[in-house]
Amino acid sequence: MAEVILGISAFFHDSAAALIVDGKIVAAAQEERFSRIKNDPVFPANAIEYVLKEAGVLPTEVTQIAFYEKPLLKFERLLETYHAFAPIGLKSFMKAMPVWLKDKLFFRRMINSELKKLGFPHSKLLFPEHHLSHAASAFYPSPFKEAAILTIDGVGEWANMTISYGSGNQIKIIKEQQFPHSLGLFYSAVTYFLGFEVNSGEYKVMGLAAYGEAEAEETKSFIKKISEEIIDIREDGSFLLNMEYFRFATHLTMTNDRKWKQLFNLSRRENKDELNQKHANFAFAAQQVLEKIVLKLAKTALDLTGSKNLALAGGVALNGVANAKIMELEALKKVWIQPAAGDSGGALGAALATWYISLNKERTPELEDSMQGAYLGPGYSNERIASMIRKYSDLNFQYFEEVSLLRETAKAISSGLVVGWFQGRMEFGPRALGNRSILGDARNPDMQRKINQKIKFRESFRPFAPSVLEEDVSKYFQLDGVSPYMLLVKKVKDVFKSETFEKQKNFIERLDEKRSNIPAVTHVDYTARIQTVSKKTNLRYWKLLNALKEQTGDGIVINTSFNIKDEPIVCSPQEAVECFLKTEMDLLVLGNYLVYKEKQGLEAP
Repeated sequence: MAEVILGISAFFHDSAAALIVDGKIVAAAQEERFSRIKNDPVFPANAIEYVLKEAGVLPTEVTQIAFYEKPLLKFERLLETYHAFAPIGLKSFMKAMPVWLKDKLFFRRMINSELKKLGFPHSKLLFPEHHLSHAASAFYPSPFKEAAILTIDGVGEWANMTISYGSGNQIKIIKEQQFPHSLGLFYSAVTYFLGFEVNSGEYKVMGLAAYGEAEAEETKSFIKKISEEIIDIREDGSFLLNMEYFRFATHLTMTNDRKWKQLFNLSRRENKDELNQKHANFAFAAQQVLEKIVLKLAKTALDLTGSKNLALAGGVALNGVANAKIMELEALKKVWIQPAAGDSGGALGAALATWYISLNKERTPELEDSMQGAYLGPGYSNERIASMIRKYSDLNFQYFEEVSLLRETAKAISSGLVVGWFQGRMEFGPRALGNRSILGDARNPDMQRKINQKIKFRESFRPFAPSVLEEDVSKYFQLDGVSPYMLLVKKVKDVFKSETFEKQKNFIERLDEKRSNIPAVTHVDYTARIQTVSKKTNLRYWKLLNALKEQTGDGIVINTSFNIKDEPIVCSPQEAVECFLKTEMDLLVLGNYLVYKEKQGLEAP
């Protein structure tokens, strides 16, 4: 009888479900992709139904169910924190307690109740700790027999950073940092102070940081004040936050805005306020401090374990700039980063921890990608696609065999069209990796602004990532290796850089500087968040880039997620069509079907 393990994460943000069968990762997906509520925290009923269907498994055939953290430990932390800071935070305490006393103290009963609705019998639930789930998601899918494991996020139960050692099928936690002294929450506080949304806007801070003026006295002052007043950093990477500047432990906000304004001579930005150079300099300073701490922690992890391999997870592992700096450590040989590094990946980690630790199953690391390129979500056949798009009476579409499909799509990209690309199984994690993507010509200097303003409807300062043929990555970028999950930021090769443009003084106008021969994917600091595309993990996407290379000489495209601002990445063909209709995308490719916008008057059914 097969051992079928369901992993669940829920009730904070990015709820998800993952299923492994006899140790093999079969399916994983976030609830937001089905509910269409970004970062949806609810019990992932839709995601659970999907992973079971993908595996052809009935609820009664699931042998183990694991939840990604220990809720009672989290409640303990909540009580002890309020007690330690009392009477400060009484308002927040009074708001939180009824929810905990009504529902969250009875997690086991609540989860079983939700599972019963889906047809599960009363189940024995396992509750690995939050950071063990992160560590398991990082180490077990990695190609390493043994490795140091570093997990960093906002907070789990008590821990917000752990250093562990993985060997064989076991993980041993060696060191941890506890709440409230959290690097993830520090960066979230900066996110909040700069006017972005916590738990979803942190990557905007990373993008904004590139516009910071490293040599400006203001920037240096920001770094100095953060390091001297906000964070006391130790040599091993551990640190203490000055809690006079933070409110997340006791209030419903992140920062003590008055104290931050006094220290930095900068008011908290409201979402509607325009960004300026001072905001960029502040983001740069925060990013520099984060990188300093992460590098120290990575070095400590390697020193404590004696390993030359490093596996990463936790929300901070999505910071591609910091990840690239880690790769430069002399003691490091190889690094592997979980693509669903945030809480959604905790569902997968909980299932894997159950298989290897609770059931003590033997582990043989796979040299090929056991995450299967992170293509673990729903896929749709051409028959299902055709059935759906026929419901749109005014939608003109045409079926192409693969060779013609790729040639036509490559021709469209090279001629300056924006392409919605919907293929195969949906990605697990926050990045679109070539199956639910919007594509454009990386060589076109107008393409970044066009996609930002006419398709994504988002902030113009945010960069786009390139997808590049794995075998060509070192031609364009200072990267000797691979970056399959778009989690490394590296500089463009000097030979492609352009220094001939007139540098703009205005903060936003700098977007239009043509900084390289691939300007649409070259950020203002000459970097790019790279995805290398492998023939082994995504053959059709690789073939598309190859077709583009045959036509233009360059197998590289802009790749951004198939969605508009504040919506989840599309999951189904219908969602792809609806997104296509309400944006200025030029071409939609659904499986083997092409739809050109200029050929029809388009009305949704």
